[in-house]
Amino acid sequence: ALSQLEFEVDEELVEARQQLEQDRDELMSIHPMMFLGETRYRELKSKWGQVFRADMGAEAFYDILQQIDLDKLAEELWNEVRTTKSKQRKKKATKRLKVVEAFRRSGNRPEWMILTILPVIPPDLRPMVQLDGGRFATSDLNDLYRRVINRNNRLKRLVELGAPDVIVRNEKRMLQEAVDSLIDNSQRGKALSRRGRRELKSLSDMLKGKKGRFRRNLLGKRVDYSGRSVIVIGPHLKLYQCGLPKTMALELYRPFVISKLVQYNYAANVKGAKRIIERERPEVWEVLEEVIKDRPVLLNRAPTLHRLGIQAFEPVLVEGKAIQLHPLVCAAFNADFDGDQMSVHLPLSQRAVREARELMLSSVNLLKPADGEPIVGPTKDMILGVYYLTMSEDQKEHPGAGRAFADMDEVEMAYGLGQVAIHTPIKLLTTTWYDDEGQRLMEPEERVIDTTVGRVLFNRVLPEELRFVNRVLDKSAVQELVSEIYHLLREEGTPAVVDAIKDIGFAYATKSGTTIAISDITVPETKEDIINQTIEEAEAVRMDYRRGLLTQQETTERIIDLWQETTNRVAEEVKEAMDPAGNLSTMAISGATKGGFGPFSQLAGMRGLMAYPAGRIIPLP
Repeated sequence: ALSQLEFEVDEELVEARQQLEQDRDELMSIHPMMFLGETRYRELKSKWGQVFRADMGAEAFYDILQQIDLDKLAEELWNEVRTTKSKQRKKKATKRLKVVEAFRRSGNRPEWMILTILPVIPPDLRPMVQLDGGRFATSDLNDLYRRVINRNNRLKRLVELGAPDVIVRNEKRMLQEAVDSLIDNSQRGKALSRRGRRELKSLSDMLKGKKGRFRRNLLGKRVDYSGRSVIVIGPHLKLYQCGLPKTMALELYRPFVISKLVQYNYAANVKGAKRIIERERPEVWEVLEEVIKDRPVLLNRAPTLHRLGIQAFEPVLVEGKAIQLHPLVCAAFNADFDGDQMSVHLPLSQRAVREARELMLSSVNLLKPADGEPIVGPTKDMILGVYYLTMSEDQKEHPGAGRAFADMDEVEMAYGLGQVAIHTPIKLLTTTWYDDEGQRLMEPEERVIDTTVGRVLFNRVLPEELRFVNRVLDKSAVQELVSEIYHLLREEGTPAVVDAIKDIGFAYATKSGTTIAISDITVPETKEDIINQTIEEAEAVRMDYRRGLLTQQETTERIIDLWQETTNRVAEEVKEAMDPAGNLSTMAISGATKGGFGPFSQLAGMRGLMAYPAGRIIPLP
């Protein structure tokens, strides 16, 4: 019996030792930052509750981060980077080391990266507005904050009541989700929404993107006393004027209008003046007209690439909602009228007003900053009108051709009575500053010159010291003339003269009745022959390549040269086939159109060789 008992004790001792070994191995296998499943956690908790602690969520991370010794961790990572052979482990250790060193240098602690106290932004940034009917419209942030507060309070209550772990853990998870959504609600599948409709805007959404706090409010600014609208042409304006819509002007000049209304006793106080403005009474417009005389406005077109991108103008009140821009300042702003918008700014202080008037007015900014040449000058339709007015048609028989006139008034009267046409060649006794070659004389001289009625009409708008311009004026000639006007008259006289040229250009572009039809574009008869000949020559070059006489590159270069030469020949043929006095030729020669004869050559002749997006020319037209 005793031996039996000893045997059982020995067996139990062996089992106990084995169990101890197993338990020790099990305990040794558990290490910090180890992930456990739910079942495994329960087993270990029931077995080793006194010496074992595991947690989940941010609390666990917070504890782990608190226990990190940065100096020790940095040393371990340095050793790993130096000794490890694995590229992957070395890369991972290097990345971790960067973060650890950043913490050490800055004096921060890792656990400070976890929020234990949630900041609440000021009420002005998450407003609540009462709607009609007693309901409220509120910012999305208020909803997100409310969820956090509700779940936090519920968690407190559950902890106080000693609720089961499962329920407490679930509540902690929900609280974490609420905080995550408050900070960034853009995670797919987790985004909180208001009653199942749209996603709520979180703190991250308020900051990021084009409409976020940074790009909209900090980088992009809205300026008081400013406006923005589409621009349209204002051909009736003077060079220093712009057309300002009435409604925009009233808003821009509102404080000044209110001041005048009170001063002139139209209103007893500011409140009364505001009421008068809202009703748009007639006296408001009278006062506004008076106020704008003293204050120019600044016009700006983005992108402002040089100093002429912002210029000052005297406003003229106009109906509608579009800003009217003088056609001669378009070049300075690089503006056109295909939907461009411009900003208006109002200088407030007397110093700013004086600076705008003396330094920034468009009539004193006549030169390009780049090369000092005049930047104001007729273009497009104005050039066409001036060219039409100054061209001569010697081949046509004109009524009154060869008549002599004593002065310009007589010519104008004869033209008004229909005795002569615009292009009628005439003789005129006049005082001129130019010889027959167009060279300027030292002194003016009176003599009889051969000219046309149109040139006389054009010279009527020029000052006496610039008469008599007796040549055809195309784009380059008009630019030379404007340059000469500036050198003679400087800033004081130039604006009035270029305005007059603009007016006469527009008027006679209209009177010329210049128009185009598809029938004006004549295809030259020789076009087919030229192209067929080139096709044969190109085929001969390819045959030489096949025989081995040429390389691939030489073949391509020769074919490209052939087709480029052909394109030029066809363009010349198109030019010769066109009526030299026709509308298309007039537009091309005058310089009123972009590209001269190029577009017509491509329409009636051939488009020519094209290039790949990379820039290489395709050898087939």
